Amino acid sequence: MGPARRGRADAVPGAGDTRARYRRILRFAAWHLAVIWWFELLLPRLGLGRVAERSRARRMRRFAQRFHVLAVELGGLMIKVGQFMSSRLDVLPPEITAELEGLQDEVPPVPFPAIRALAEAELGAPLEALFASVEETPVAAASLGQAHRAQLLPGDAADTGLQSVVLKVQRPGISAIVDADLAALRKVGGWLSHVRLVSDRADMPALVKEFAQTSLEEIDYLNEAAYLERFAVDFADDGRVEVPGIVWERTTRRVLTLEDVTAIKITDVDALRAAGIDPVKVAPVFAAVMFDQLFTNGFFHADPHPGNMFITPVPGPDAEHPWQLTFIDFGMMGAVPPQTRSGLRKLLIAAAARDGKGLVAAIAEVGVLVPSADTAGLERAMTGLFARFGGMGFAELREVDQREFRDFGVEFGETVRSLPFQLPENFLLVIRAMSLTSGVCSSLDPRFNLWDSVEPYAARLLREERGNIARDAAAQALDAAGTALRLPKRLDGLLTRIDDGSLAVSNPRLERQLARLTRVAQGVASAVVFGALLIAGSVVRAGDTVLGSVLMVASAVPLLYLLWPGRRR
Repeated sequence: MGPARRGRADAVPGAGDTRARYRRILRFAAWHLAVIWWFELLLPRLGLGRVAERSRARRMRRFAQRFHVLAVELGGLMIKVGQFMSSRLDVLPPEITAELEGLQDEVPPVPFPAIRALAEAELGAPLEALFASVEETPVAAASLGQAHRAQLLPGDAADTGLQSVVLKVQRPGISAIVDADLAALRKVGGWLSHVRLVSDRADMPALVKEFAQTSLEEIDYLNEAAYLERFAVDFADDGRVEVPGIVWERTTRRVLTLEDVTAIKITDVDALRAAGIDPVKVAPVFAAVMFDQLFTNGFFHADPHPGNMFITPVPGPDAEHPWQLTFIDFGMMGAVPPQTRSGLRKLLIAAAARDGKGLVAAIAEVGVLVPSADTAGLERAMTGLFARFGGMGFAELREVDQREFRDFGVEFGETVRSLPFQLPENFLLVIRAMSLTSGVCSSLDPRFNLWDSVEPYAARLLREERGNIARDAAAQALDAAGTALRLPKRLDGLLTRIDDGSLAVSNPRLERQLARLTRVAQGVASAVVFGALLIAGSVVRAGDTVLGSVLMVASAVPLLYLLWPGRRR
């Protein structure tokens, strides 16, 4: 498999003119940034803020509709951007999120001959020599790749224990498309970093950098396979979760061969009921598994949308679990650093306890608030939020008077807008995972109450935290006891050395600092003398050439001392 063959596989019709693509994205962004500047910044300064406010909902909806069209036409990372925007219910208006929430990988499939050419170039042999059969009609076509069902050859099936597999192949030319999209997004991020309204809320270049890293990882199928194996290890002893096996001999950077684990789509409630599975019981299990990933394992599936989740019935009356959650598509994974995970655990505990102050403290520990933020107003707002709506499920929230929501939204929004927020590394993926989890659970059970899943999980975390505190306290007590037991003997030895005069007091660090200060003082004095002699010589030389020249030559002595390397020893 040489570079020439790989290049031919990429050079297929439909890859598109990446330069034209880049320009189109920038034109779209520039136009809508100009509209925002005109309505949200300039008109309020001219006293016409009400004009902007009256048309805001319509403008936001029109922007989302136009972006939806752009994303579907261009594919690539634009669909990923739209999917992310649809999950940002916390910062984007509903006119945008509602329009984009249905945005999926609505792209036409690549003709099979182009897929065949790329797969054979990657695997180094004709597909007929590698598989018993490959279906030409894709089972799924996405913006970055598409999947085809296949059957392994008898020998490979015997070696791997698998027979039916899914051959996942990247779209030809996708690397160039991703590069163009990321270049455009970096440019737009740079523009937004100069808009104070945006820069006060988020570090856009940093967000684009994180998005770029995630996207580049997603188009490396070897990386996805490694992530799948790590995820499988985390849940190896958990009967609730199943993942597909990997056929490594048929896997490269741009081709991935996995066990075919297609089952009941997690949100297909009719099929679930037909299989004897209650969708209402699936929701809390799915939420708990996602909580385990985020708050315990620290490694989580960042794209758990319904297309990536199946419910697999487990036959047999003696099965520990009558069904399993089957995850697929591990291209987008997130890792939560230990400190962030600790903050998230505290956040979950505070949320379950309706503790507004504790919740804000946990948000700050996670790193969402800059250290200098005044959190008193946010604490009052969160306390009010819990007092009004805490414990309500989605169905109950729908019954709340919309005027009450609106009034609280205005009050809460002003508080949030006054605070300097930032998004820590990988936090976009945490937000995405939790948003998708909430949406899937609500689809399974319209009356699903997230608190019902949060509270028992938070109680378990609280018990674990208390256990950790107790262990830490016990360890510190043992250390203190050991020190106390050794103290009399050490004091006796110290007094003996003082009595016989053998105690030498030395502080090497202090001695080094004193020596450094001495050298600095000497350097300053030398610099002052050098400058004085040089200036005096230049002044005197105008009336007395000989004396002036002598003084100027003499200034070289302190200069040499100042520059002499041996002085620094």
